[in-house]
Amino acid sequence: MGELVQNIPMSDADVLVAGEALIDLFPVESGPIADAETLRRRAGGAPANVAVALARLGYPPLLWTQLGDDPFGHHLESVLTDNGVHEEFLEWNSERKTAHTLVGQDAEGDQSFTFFADETATFMMEPGTVSDDRLEAIEWVHAGGVTLFTEPARSATFDLLERANDCGCTVSFDPNTRADLWSDETVLVESLERALSLVDVVKTDQDDLSILMETGDENAVADAVLDRGPHTVLLTRGSGGTYAKASSDAPWGPAASEFDGYDVDTVETTGAGDAFVAGSIAGFLFECESLSETIRFASAVGALATTATGAMDGLPTAGAVASLIEERI
Repeated sequence: MGELVQNIPMSDADVLVAGEALIDLFPVESGPIADAETLRRRAGGAPANVAVALARLGYPPLLWTQLGDDPFGHHLESVLTDNGVHEEFLEWNSERKTAHTLVGQDAEGDQSFTFFADETATFMMEPGTVSDDRLEAIEWVHAGGVTLFTEPARSATFDLLERANDCGCTVSFDPNTRADLWSDETVLVESLERALSLVDVVKTDQDDLSILMETGDENAVADAVLDRGPHTVLLTRGSGGTYAKASSDAPWGPAASEFDGYDVDTVETTGAGDAFVAGSIAGFLFECESLSETIRFASAVGALATTATGAMDGLPTAGAVASLIEERI
C-alpha cells in the first residue's frame, strides 16, 4: 500500500470524481470462479479506484458516491477516507445495500465481471446533489459509464456532466462499457453518444467503442471520437500501451502521441485502466506539460497498479511513478 494522504483541506480538492464504489470479490483459488470455495474482499468500482489513485499520487479528490448502510458500505468508507479521499459527497442509503462484483476469468482466460448491482444503493445517486457553487470551485470532473445503465444514476450523471460544462470544469469520461448490465442496447448506444458530446477528455479502448463505431485504425477511431465533441482521446491497449490524440481545442493540442508501456511484474490487472485515468488527470492538471508526457506518466501509474491483487492495493505514490519513469529513460 502506498503512502496515505490525509487531512487535506476540502477547499484544496481540485477534482471531483463521480460514480460507483463497490466491493470486488476475488477467488482465492485459481480456476473457474464457480468452483471457488473462498473469496477475498477488495474495495473497487472504477470511479472509487480513480479517486484513491489520485489521492495516492498526492491529489486527493472529492468522490460523489452512494453507499449502503451495511458492512460493505462501511468498509468502503474506511478505505476511501483512510486513503485521503474527501467525504463531503459520500452519501448513505439505509434502505438499500451496497453493490458487489465477482471478479474471475472467462473460458479464454480473460478477466470477467459478474455484477450484483440491481436495486442497490450504489446506483441511487440523485441529480443536483453537487451544487453549481461547488462545481465552480472545481477544476476537473470525471465520471464513468457504469452509472449510466440505470436510473436515477443515469440522470444524475448527465446532470453533473452538463452543469460541470456550464461551470467551466474540464470534464473527462471513461465509458467502461459493461454491455451485460444493459437491458436495451439502443439505450446503451444513446447514452454513450450523449456522454461523449458532453465531455472534453475520453479515456477508452477499442472494445468499449466497438458498439458505437467501426474500430481498427487507431487514428481513424480517435478522429471519430473527437468528432463527437471531446478535444482529447486516450486509447489504451492494455499491456500494449496507449495512442492519444488531441484537437486544437485542447490546452495541450493539437497533438498525437503513442507510448508502448512499461514492463512490470504483473499480478492482476483489475483497476489498471482506472489508475491510468487518475494518472492522466494528475498529468494534465499538475505533473506534465504535454500530451506525450501525460500518457507516459499515466502509463506508469497504470502499470504499477497491476503489481498487486485488487484494484487499489497496487496504486502507486508519485515517487514510485517517478522511479519507474526514470528506469525507462
